[in-house]
Amino acid sequence: MTGGFIVFLILAIVVLIVIARTAVVVPQQSAFVVERLGRYHVTLDAGFHVLLPFVDAIRYRHSLKERAVDIPAQVCITRDNVQVQVDGILYLKVLNAERASYGISDFIFAITQLAQTNLRSEVGKIDLDRTFEERTNINTAVVTELDKASEPWGIKVLRYEIKNITPPQDVLAAMEKQMRAEREKRAVILTSEGTRDAAINTAEGEKQQVIKASEAKKQQHINEAEGQAAAILSVATATAEGIRRVADAIKVNGGFEAVQLRIAEQYVTQFGELAKASTTLVLPANAADVGSMIALAMKSITAAGAPR
Repeated sequence: MTGGFIVFLILAIVVLIVIARTAVVVPQQSAFVVERLGRYHVTLDAGFHVLLPFVDAIRYRHSLKERAVDIPAQVCITRDNVQVQVDGILYLKVLNAERASYGISDFIFAITQLAQTNLRSEVGKIDLDRTFEERTNINTAVVTELDKASEPWGIKVLRYEIKNITPPQDVLAAMEKQMRAEREKRAVILTSEGTRDAAINTAEGEKQQVIKASEAKKQQHINEAEGQAAAILSVATATAEGIRRVADAIKVNGGFEAVQLRIAEQYVTQFGELAKASTTLVLPANAADVGSMIALAMKSITAAGAPR
């Protein structure tokens, strides 16, 4: 190997090193921070760039894509003094590569610490029973506080999501008992309400039945009374008509004698019936005097105004 070849080889290596240090290709959604002689010079966007060899140097490389940062689980104390473990995930994005490089040494660590601090503060404002339903409000409050703190660092906090809220086992057991008791309470209440409604419906049905029965009985009595009244009226009308006709018959010739004969017949008939009904009779002294009895009856008719 000759000396000229060695020199050529050395020069080729130097040229490759210079090209590697001066020609830079920045990928899409990336930003490179360049320092010139130890001072900030420029931020390189996506594309091809040429630097001064041994003068310019790339100090920081940032991705401009949205990043998801896992927030480790930590113990938070609620307002009612219950310890819960809460973890989450934070979404952020680098907006200014220069401030992200020189504003803070490690913005990921700083954002993580701030998220945990603000999370403890927000959880401490609410009771345990409300931590699950207030997750959205907690997320919004944490993002608002982190966005204010990270603005000087050139970082934009997009959103924060709580992943898990884990109470202690004894608290979980107590919550399970409480939920079971609530379910049993609701079941008992529903059962009692059903029994009450059934009793009300039964009582209402019995009431309606009694009302209907009383109305039916009332109508029955009314109908029976009307029927009896009509029957009495018919009997009275028939009796009055019969008496009127008898009276008219007495007024004609021979009517008075016919009435006497009819009374005698009835007297004899009834006297015979009394004799058949009993062997012992107590009679007036003149019971056998048919003529006197007929005279007494006719005297009554005469007194009523009949012709003699």
